[in-house]
Amino acid sequence: MHAHSRRAVLGAGIAVAGSGLLAGCSSSGSDSGTGSDSGTGSGAGPGLTDGMDDNGMDTSGKGGDAASGAPAEYVSPSGPEVEATDRKRGHGPVRRFTLTATATTLDIGARTVKSWAYEDQVPGQEIRVTAGDTLAVRLANNLPQSTSLHWHGIRLRNDMDGVPGVTQRPIATGASFDYRFAVPNPGTYWIHPHSGVQLDRALYAPLIVEDPKEPLAYDKEWVVVLDDWLDGVKGSTPEAVLEELGGGMGGHGMDGGGMDGQDMSGMRHGAATMSLRSKPSPKASPSPSPSPSGPSRRLVGATSSLLGGEAGDVAYPYYLVNGRTPQSPQVFRAKRGDRVRIRIINAGGDTAFRVALGGHQMTVTHTDGYPVVPVTTDALLLGMGERYDVLVTVKDGVFPFAALAEGKMRSAMAVLRTRGTAAKKFPRPKELDGKLLTAGRLRAAEDVRLTPREPDRTIRMRLTGSMERWNWAINDKPYDPSQRYPVRAGERVRLTFINGTQMWHPVHLHGHIFALPDGGPRKDTTILLPHQKVSVDFDADNPGLWMVHCHNVYHSESGMMTILGYQK
Repeated sequence: MHAHSRRAVLGAGIAVAGSGLLAGCSSSGSDSGTGSDSGTGSGAGPGLTDGMDDNGMDTSGKGGDAASGAPAEYVSPSGPEVEATDRKRGHGPVRRFTLTATATTLDIGARTVKSWAYEDQVPGQEIRVTAGDTLAVRLANNLPQSTSLHWHGIRLRNDMDGVPGVTQRPIATGASFDYRFAVPNPGTYWIHPHSGVQLDRALYAPLIVEDPKEPLAYDKEWVVVLDDWLDGVKGSTPEAVLEELGGGMGGHGMDGGGMDGQDMSGMRHGAATMSLRSKPSPKASPSPSPSPSGPSRRLVGATSSLLGGEAGDVAYPYYLVNGRTPQSPQVFRAKRGDRVRIRIINAGGDTAFRVALGGHQMTVTHTDGYPVVPVTTDALLLGMGERYDVLVTVKDGVFPFAALAEGKMRSAMAVLRTRGTAAKKFPRPKELDGKLLTAGRLRAAEDVRLTPREPDRTIRMRLTGSMERWNWAINDKPYDPSQRYPVRAGERVRLTFINGTQMWHPVHLHGHIFALPDGGPRKDTTILLPHQKVSVDFDADNPGLWMVHCHNVYHSESGMMTILGYQK
C-alpha cells in the first residue's frame, strides 16, 4: 500500500530549480564560550507572540509568501536576511566537484547489489576542501525519482541546505542543481539526500574540511564510513521497508513532494559472518515475510542496555565499513609507531555502531567536526549522523577495526596491518567490552565553548510515538511544513528534547552547532535515550528555515521532524 509523504502537502515552490546556479556562501567561524543547562521550563522564552502553543510552535496559520514558501512573518531561505548575513562571510578559492546520482550495480564484498549511488561507488567520492574555501558542487540526477543533497553538519546559507519543499525544489529526473557556498569550519562532515528514504541506499559520501592551522600532528589519515545495508538484497528496498514498518498507518515519508506539486514518488527497483558478535539477544529475529516483494526486514526483540532498550526497527542483512562486508574488508596499511587520525562517520539508516580497534586505545579529539578536550577510550558509540575523530598509535601486527551493530548481533569490519596478510576472521576484540565513551562524557575544547548566557527562548520538543503504532512525531504532531518553531536572530535558544518513547533517537539540527549541557561538546546530532531529557543551547546566527529531526531515516520520514523558523 502506498503511503503519501508528509512532504507532499507542501504548497508553492521556492528557491531555484533545475540547473540554475545559485551564488551563495555560508556562516561565519565558530562561536566561543561555555554553555550550561539551567532549566527546562515548559514555555517559550521572550519574543513569542499570539498564535503559539506552550511548546513555542507557531499555530497561527497566517498566510505566507507564495514565492518563497515561507509564511510572511518568517525569513525566506533566499530572503534579504539570508543575503545580508551571507555578505559578511568571506569567500575563499572555489573548489569544484561534480556528482552524478544514478541507478547502478555495486560490489559490497559479499555480493553485488543493484542500488543508487554517486559515481557508481559506495561510499561516494570523498569531497575534501579547506576551511574558508567556496564549495561548488553540481549534482546531476539520473535517478528515476527526484532527489536533493544535504550537507550534514555544515553551517551554510539556508537556500543551499538541500531540503526539498523547504529550502529548494526537488531536483527532477534528468535535471541538475548547482550548490555553492563558503565552508567556514574545519571538521568531519558528510553528504546525503533529504528526499524520502534515499539515504538508506548508497547515496552518501564523506565531506572533509581541513584546518589551515591544523593543531594535530599525525602521519596518516583514514576516513571510515559505517553503514547498514539491505537495498537490492532479495528484492528489498528502503521504500518497501518503510511501508512494512508503517503498515499503511502513519508511514508518511515514502517520497517527498515538491512545493510546486512535482511528483517525488518512490520507485522500486529491482553470507558467512565474522565472529565479532553482540552479546546474545535471543529474541532478535526478523518476523515472517508479509509480502512477495522481499523478506520481512522488521526487527523484533533486538535490545541494548547501552541504548536503553530497543536497538532498532530494521533487520539488515549486511553491515559495511567503507562499502565492504567483513568477507572482503578494506585493509589499512601503516608502520609500527605511526600516528593515525581516523575520521569515523555513521551513515546508517537505523543502526548505532559500537566501534573499537583491536589491540589499541583511541584518543578522541573531535565530535561532529568540533574539537573536544582529548579523552582516551577503548570503544565509542555512534548514533546515525554522528562523527568522531580519533588518534591511534599503531602497534605491530594485524588488527580488526570492529564496528558492532549495537544490539543487532552483527558486525562490520576493516583491517589494520603493518605486515603479513590480513586474517579472514578475528576473535571479538576485548576493547568492545572495555571503557566505552559517549558524547555526554566529553567537554568542548576551550576555543569553541559557548559563552555562558541565559537563554532568551526555550522550546520544548517532546519526541512521541511507538514502534507498534508507528506514529512518530514531535509534540504529538507529525511533520507538517506549515508549522514553525519561531526564533529570532541574535537569541540564545535552548532546545529541550524530551524522549517520551520506548526507542532511542539521534536528533539532528540543521545549520547550527549546539552545546551539550555543563560545558559539553559542540554537536549537531545527539543521542536521546528512552524517557531521557536533554537541553542543548545554540546561538541563532544563521537566518532561514531549518529542520530538526530524528536521524533514523524511517522515523523522520514517518513524521518525527519539524522546522525552526527565523522571524523577520
